[in-house]
Amino acid sequence: MSQAKELRKQLMMKERKGAASFSDQEMKEAYAFAEGYKKFLDFSRTEREAVIYTKKLAEERGFEEYDPEKTYKPGDRFYVINRGKDIGLVVVGKNGVKNGVKLAIAHIDSPRVDLKPNPLYEDSSMALFKTHYYGGIKKYQWTAIPLGLHGRVVKLDGTCVDIRIGDDEDDECFLITDLLPHLDKEQAKKTMNQAFTGEDLNILIGSVPLEDSEEKELVALNVMKILNERYGIVEDDFLSAELTFCPAFKTRDIGFDRSMIGGYGHDDKCCAYPAVIAALDTELPESTVITYLTDKEEIGSEGNTGMQSDFLRYFIYDLAKAEGVEGYHVLSKSKCLSADVNAAFDPTFSSAYEPKNASFMNEGVVISKYTGHGGKYDTSDASAEFMGEIRAMLEKNSVKWQIGELGKVDIGGGGTIAKYVANMNVDVVDLGVAVLCMHAPFEVISKPDLYMAYKAFYSLFN
Repeated sequence: MSQAKELRKQLMMKERKGAASFSDQEMKEAYAFAEGYKKFLDFSRTEREAVIYTKKLAEERGFEEYDPEKTYKPGDRFYVINRGKDIGLVVVGKNGVKNGVKLAIAHIDSPRVDLKPNPLYEDSSMALFKTHYYGGIKKYQWTAIPLGLHGRVVKLDGTCVDIRIGDDEDDECFLITDLLPHLDKEQAKKTMNQAFTGEDLNILIGSVPLEDSEEKELVALNVMKILNERYGIVEDDFLSAELTFCPAFKTRDIGFDRSMIGGYGHDDKCCAYPAVIAALDTELPESTVITYLTDKEEIGSEGNTGMQSDFLRYFIYDLAKAEGVEGYHVLSKSKCLSADVNAAFDPTFSSAYEPKNASFMNEGVVISKYTGHGGKYDTSDASAEFMGEIRAMLEKNSVKWQIGELGKVDIGGGGTIAKYVANMNVDVVDLGVAVLCMHAPFEVISKPDLYMAYKAFYSLFN
């Protein structure tokens, strides 16, 4: 071996090898792990549904609902739920919380199309719903695709009605219409942002009128008749409802080699699921571990179910109080992996990326030291010390990983919940899966990368 070659081996970064760097056993484990994830993704279209599915998985593995009056001992396992939209899984460690807790925090909301408070109207003998999109979407991607209706209606007497229509092949589905190419010459002159506005994202829901020629808007009335017969709701009940339309695509394997997964909501459920399974697989850690799934990240983590809420902070304070220690001391000693995705390098749109600092599919889990935009605005920038600690942990546990930024510096950017965790004086860094077609109705990830996310969270906990 030449001197230069020897020095390169000792001093320089290893070349990217993609899936070739994974052993046959790792690939086998990754493909097996993906099967459970695909079931989770198909069920968990919304944050409420993700909480329901996670609670079921936890209870099957011996987790019980948190009781603040109960004294917990090492190895005890419990969950806590906030307003049906956040869930925390806790495994009590040998040292409890006195030396801090180990946190993996992911969000379980995804971009979608919500109903307006007064959604129903009729035009040209068609019934439609008015909508208000949620999160960052390219509006044109949401037209002419099958959509399912998900959510909860609270009636005037307080009764809750949960609705889920469109995911089963035998269900009806819905869509946002688009203009045929024969008539779109004026539309084609507009930019993508102008071609579809928020007010154009109307959902087609019916076309048959009620048989009564003396009344108006009989198609809309017929739709309400169906909803009333099926769910017992009236139009006024939309005023106290959370209803949303999500893509009705089934999660599918992608590629002749079936090495990738296509589906709706990878951002951020491809990090949430590995973090959940890592907690379920943890039995008796040194320090107490918490996987926490939160809401509202796609719109700034606002509200009492977003990461800017004090719910998690107060919950950790309660755990600390039960052990006779101060909550703020626990937080200052805690370590967190903010489980969030990064953008996978796309060769078709390579000009948006800086390849040396981009994340690539099949290169393992991605660490994003910082996110934000421009001059590192709106981000948490992890310290060199914590980066070194996490780097050593991943190497020690044979977790394949890479570093990644979200595109070129001045092109765009994005935020995560890491900055809100850092505000609690917790050491935190973003770690997650690289995603192609992020925020599209059908996103793509790598099975080996998904599995490495699980290994990373498990390594943190254990």
